[in-house]
Amino acid sequence: MTNLQITLPFWVRAILLAGVFCIVAGAGLISYRYYMQPKTLTIAVGSLDGQAKLLASAIAGRLATTDSPIRLKVENAGSVLDAAKAFDAGTADLAVVRADVGDLQQARAVALTGHGVVMIVAPPGSPITSIAKLRDHTVGVVGGEINHGVVEVLKKEYDLGHANVTFKDVVPSDARRAIQAKEVSVLLMVLPLTERYLTLVKSLFRESPNSAPVLIPIDSAGAITDVKGPYESFDIPKGTLRGAPPVPDDDVTTLRVGFYLIANRHLSASLVGELAKKLMSVRRDLIGEQPLLAGIAAPDTDSDAFLAVHPGAAAFYNGTQESFMDRYGNAIYLTPMVLGAMASVFAAAWRFLGVRPLDPSQTTLGALCSLPGRVRKTDDEAELAAIEEEIDHILHAQLARSADSDASASETHALIAAAHRLDNLIHRRRMALAAQAQPRAEPSSPS
Repeated sequence: MTNLQITLPFWVRAILLAGVFCIVAGAGLISYRYYMQPKTLTIAVGSLDGQAKLLASAIAGRLATTDSPIRLKVENAGSVLDAAKAFDAGTADLAVVRADVGDLQQARAVALTGHGVVMIVAPPGSPITSIAKLRDHTVGVVGGEINHGVVEVLKKEYDLGHANVTFKDVVPSDARRAIQAKEVSVLLMVLPLTERYLTLVKSLFRESPNSAPVLIPIDSAGAITDVKGPYESFDIPKGTLRGAPPVPDDDVTTLRVGFYLIANRHLSASLVGELAKKLMSVRRDLIGEQPLLAGIAAPDTDSDAFLAVHPGAAAFYNGTQESFMDRYGNAIYLTPMVLGAMASVFAAAWRFLGVRPLDPSQTTLGALCSLPGRVRKTDDEAELAAIEEEIDHILHAQLARSADSDASASETHALIAAAHRLDNLIHRRRMALAAQAQPRAEPSSPS
């Protein structure tokens, strides 16, 4: 038997090539779908009136209808404090929190969503017009634990502990009764300065044309904000509670604290950057329907900000957000080089093991070179005919392979020379066999 390389038919090779192409295309499609699949993030929200959940749901709905790569799953935590606790527990990727509430060590700011203003309000006609006059009085802390941070700041700044000022937690629904029953002398609350919340404040007191609630200023707000913290000095504008006659009748200095959309610091920068970009786009599109979205803005991007901004959001706000090629360009360029190097290593190992692909021309030449010995040893004319037929098959197979590849001139000449030599050997062997087959002439007898 000859050691011939088996050549697959064209249709088999075509099917194999189509199969490889389908596998590669399928893998590419699966990778693309995985990359383009929207990422769902859980956001925890909470507020006294449920407005935070409504706004978050409006944003989530807008993201879902604009083919955004990010989806939001809104979880109503109940209050800002509960939202902060859910975030700290790891049950939410995002949360809307107040900067002075909860443990925010793992938090990074994505956007500023609004401000809460500290309001210390006394009933109409109250003699308490300053914090100094709170001595020996009880302050009702509306919201309880959520405002304990403000209470501690005021205690420290004004030494209210030595002034015998008592702070009592009051639930929002019981605030009106507590002030009317004189269980508390003033109310402390932290609210956005929106019409909805200002109406809530005014509903806690009995007003008349000649009397109105008294806003107590925090004169040391500047000193409090000098210490880097969540609070900043703010002036409640004249006429905030009532326009004519204006209440207050002049600007009132107080504190305010920011509400932030925060993200876990371990979320990828590209994902958070895309979230910040989409959030600002939604704000622009929905601000006419949801005026509260006007409060959404970029957070403080300074390195010494109380609540550090997430690197992805900072890149968006600073205009340094990376494009697809910026993030994956190196991988795209280096992958072919790495694969090429690996292929070279495997090829070298393959050659080191002594495994080499068969060269069709060398296989054919070797088969032809193995025939002269058979020709010389044969004593049968039929076997010579079989050898000639075998040579024809070998040459026809080589001719078919040469049609699909570029054979060199030297290979072709070698095959032709071998075929000619075999033809001469067969001819001479056939002549020798014919001579042996003729009967020898008998010697003639003498006459």
